[in-house]
Amino acid sequence: MNISLPDELKAHVEAQVRSGQFANASDYVRNLIRYDQRELDMVRAALASGDASPDSPLSVAQVIESEFDALDRA
Repeated sequence: MNISLPDELKAHVEAQVRSGQFANASDYVRNLIRYDQRELDMVRAALASGDASPDSPLSVAQVIESEFDALDRA
């Protein structure tokens, strides 16, 4: 698989490899894909959990605010 990147993104990938965290560009891209998969899995799990839970008297905005408040306390 070949991927074309603009110079700015290519420089970012190269910097990540130079940092020593990744062996090469492919290793960095694989890491990004795994991260993306985990994020999607967490969103899907949260949606499934929400579907399975009882209705809330809170508005969507209130739920989002309470989640941000919980993150701030963590």
